[in-house]
Amino acid sequence: MRLIYFSFDYCSHDHRFLSALSETDHEVYYVRLQSGPRQTEDRPVPSNIQQVRWAGGRSEFHWRDVPRDVFSLKRVIQRVQPDLIHAGPIQTCAFISAMTGFHPILTISWGFDLMQDVHKNRWMEWITRFVLHHTDYFTSDARVTRDKAVAYGMNPERTVVFPWGVDLAQFSPTETGVTNPPSIVLLCNRSWEPLYGVDVLAKAFVTVARKRPDLSLLLLGSGSQGTTIRHILERGGVMDRVTFSGQISQTILTRYYHMADLYISPAHVDGSSVSLMEALACGLPCLVSDIPGNKEWISEGENGWLFPDGDAPALAEKIIQIVQQPRQLKTIGQKARDTAEQRADWKKNFGQLMHAYELTVNIGRK
Repeated sequence: MRLIYFSFDYCSHDHRFLSALSETDHEVYYVRLQSGPRQTEDRPVPSNIQQVRWAGGRSEFHWRDVPRDVFSLKRVIQRVQPDLIHAGPIQTCAFISAMTGFHPILTISWGFDLMQDVHKNRWMEWITRFVLHHTDYFTSDARVTRDKAVAYGMNPERTVVFPWGVDLAQFSPTETGVTNPPSIVLLCNRSWEPLYGVDVLAKAFVTVARKRPDLSLLLLGSGSQGTTIRHILERGGVMDRVTFSGQISQTILTRYYHMADLYISPAHVDGSSVSLMEALACGLPCLVSDIPGNKEWISEGENGWLFPDGDAPALAEKIIQIVQQPRQLKTIGQKARDTAEQRADWKKNFGQLMHAYELTVNIGRK
């Protein structure tokens, strides 16, 4: 099969997809919409993936460039003659693909496109409906995003849901540990953007740090809320209890999960969060916001814990409750790993993408 993989930028998710595709017999052409200023993936594109030179992909994406990009992608399609286009997110890459008039298209939701971007304005709603009307098959990583797609007009019989998953060999529990460590480490690696609620965690940590001197916070990443988050921590007098590690390479990310005792995701919107799956795979107990995407993975008190989305006092109270019973962390961590093995194995889940490709191509042949 000859296919075009069309994605917004080059991130860890793209690397995961392209690496797996590079090991198949498919002829894969990678089209990149932008080269952004905050690319975090430092691993190269697999050598046997053919990177396409076209009008886009050389700088940041701008809406004014859509007509140019549609014309350029048409020329790429004429040259490559693909059997299908795999495109996402919905309002950018899938939209440009749909505008070319090509079929068949497999539209893949990246979560935020249906959980956040579609609500920005009527124009984004129109684009979403247009794309899904011109989509031959649809796939996403969570039921909540699939249901959103159906609500915006996607044929429910032409959908495939599968968690993208993680490499269970790379993300695995540590075989060594520290007995009675001097502090309990809370870890959050969500981006410092309004969507991910790291400011909520900062407020909660100020509260718990006053009550538990043995707690510390490890924050990875960065983002537009950096000043706000640091101000919350500084004003709360807890900056000496926080470690800022910045952007971390995927090649060493596992060691940060191993440093922690509790993973926290305060995200307001998510599908099947890959960072949550990574934490589960590492056997790290998880405390996450009670949004629908997280509730597909975490059952309260069984393989992790939930707190009311956006409620910093409730998050602080939950952290205190959890760390007061340190023995349960090991038990919950083992169940977290079990969850990852059962549902988050990328090598198994990748087969669902291959199945979606087959379904999409068969639609195109009719």
